[in-house]
Amino acid sequence: MRICIDTSPAVHRRAGLGRYALELTSALLAADSDNEYVAFYHQRAEAQVDPPLDRLPQLTTNLSTKPWRMSALLGHLAHFPQDRLFPGIDLFHATDHLLPRLSRVKTVFTLHDLIFQFYPEMHKPLNRWFLTLMMPRFLRAADAVIAVSECTKKDAVHFYGIEEAKIHVVYEGVNPSFRPAPPETVGQMRRKYSLPDNFTLTVGTIEPRKNLTSLLEAYSALRQSGVESKLVIAGKKGWLYEGFFRRLSELGLGDEVVLPGFVPDRDLPALYGAADLFVFPSFYEGFGLPVLEAMACGVPVVTSNTSSLPEVAGDAAVLIDPSSVDELVTAMRAVLENHELRAELRAKGLKQAARFSWEKAAKETLAVYSSLVKN
Repeated sequence: MRICIDTSPAVHRRAGLGRYALELTSALLAADSDNEYVAFYHQRAEAQVDPPLDRLPQLTTNLSTKPWRMSALLGHLAHFPQDRLFPGIDLFHATDHLLPRLSRVKTVFTLHDLIFQFYPEMHKPLNRWFLTLMMPRFLRAADAVIAVSECTKKDAVHFYGIEEAKIHVVYEGVNPSFRPAPPETVGQMRRKYSLPDNFTLTVGTIEPRKNLTSLLEAYSALRQSGVESKLVIAGKKGWLYEGFFRRLSELGLGDEVVLPGFVPDRDLPALYGAADLFVFPSFYEGFGLPVLEAMACGVPVVTSNTSSLPEVAGDAAVLIDPSSVDELVTAMRAVLENHELRAELRAKGLKQAARFSWEKAAKETLAVYSSLVKN
């Protein structure tokens, strides 16, 4: 079987979706010697194909992101198949919330989240319009849907009435590189990013959904009460980031908050390892991989009690209501000031993270592929 995977998110450096496409494809290549894999991506100026994707046969389209989206939209609305773009392909796996109209090729669609349904104001209007119009069509057109959590599966059933039997829950995994880092590696990372001795960390794109303004509010309250810990926010600017920087200035935290920008995957384990606490107060996550990565690196975690995050964190994190700054302050203070609690969370976190692997995700994804071919 010739399987084509949309690796566009990885090639274009899209944070969460990019990690998924790269890690899953890598794990499939390691686990499966029976099928042939082909990498697909649409064009963008900054496209960069990293190993092991660069060793695969490649299919591309000259269309950039918006024209490629419009091409898929027209294909579905006009019932115009796009199979000619995928010659010799038996199965296409859509990882980028975009499914071309295909009539002869089997299709698998990974649903990462339905954030735009819950927080439409946190999406740019054009992106919200596209997802609102096309997401139900993509889900119904796909031969099988992979949801990255039970929460995401339930959302698809609730909003679009997708048949439950069509949706397969396949959890994301944690790369083995995410593990407690040796002290010398942590020290190198402190010097590289000018990190303080004691700090609370969060990792993710700076955008409203990540609820970083509430984190700023909570951190400001902790500082005023005498807690001596800085805040490090690692991530690039996303959409609608202006409110975050405005609040950062209003609170006078410019000298207390460290903003290293985007941190490459190779540096993340030591960055996690240098932190006293990892906080992830997101309003909504389809999976919430940074929570598991932090746990795998031995860092205590405070995260939200919404969407998939309780499912991912289990009993290994302190859960808070992301709409309550007071709850966030209380949880952060409890972990920072209680050595026994930190040790307990570290131990539970390492055990919880060990339950999730890309090897397991690849095997379960292969089972979905095989079920379509048999049918």
